[in-house]
Amino acid sequence: MTDTFLSARWENIIMANYEVSADLLKPHLPPGVELDHFNNKIYVSLVGFMFKGTSLFHIPIPLLGTFEEINLRFYVKRIQGDTIKRGVVFINETVPYKPVAWLANKLYKEHYTAIPAKSRIINTASAKSIKYDWKINKKWNHLAVNADNKNEEMAPGGAEEYIFEHYYGYTKINDQQSQEYKVEHPRWQVNRVNDYSIDCDFRSMYGNEFSFLNNSRPASVIMAAGSPVAVKWKRTTF
Repeated sequence: MTDTFLSARWENIIMANYEVSADLLKPHLPPGVELDHFNNKIYVSLVGFMFKGTSLFHIPIPLLGTFEEINLRFYVKRIQGDTIKRGVVFINETVPYKPVAWLANKLYKEHYTAIPAKSRIINTASAKSIKYDWKINKKWNHLAVNADNKNEEMAPGGAEEYIFEHYYGYTKINDQQSQEYKVEHPRWQVNRVNDYSIDCDFRSMYGNEFSFLNNSRPASVIMAAGSPVAVKWKRTTF
């Protein structure tokens, strides 16, 4: 069996990053990993991006291979001797197709749900306008940016590098066990965000404990152009 479970392109990745307390995330923290800090602060990110050309075990998914994903994630690290693995944990991931959500939950024990979603992507020579919409409780939410169309390298040691440069995913199986999987992609280039708009019902999407984010201003909103991505099949339980 191939070691790649899922391959696709992730494009036009928007991340709105909110500073939160450690206590908020401890109930979601998988055993064996710890919260990762940036400048002594902890963040969750509301993320919107496009899945394109999705394949499972190198077999293309007809009709359902291109879609929007919206998720809420936070940042962790697993220390093994002298090795530090920096990764992410997902509070929830949404896609517009029920079969995609079912398959991800069944095979990978992730936290996927299926809700209506749509996107608007407009590119010009100098700028791009990206908007992701998703519908919950009969109301459309959105995450949108206007950004430069020029791709730039991330500055070493900066906030963009901290948010984007994670190559492991961690899932809480129960109070004693976690699973680790690897995500491969090149170092992403970024687009400067000039302005943004967010309308998210965090309470309906992610639970009462996240409702305070409805009226919170993100510490930053950043964007990456994206790339081909491979999610490895192997999962390590620890």
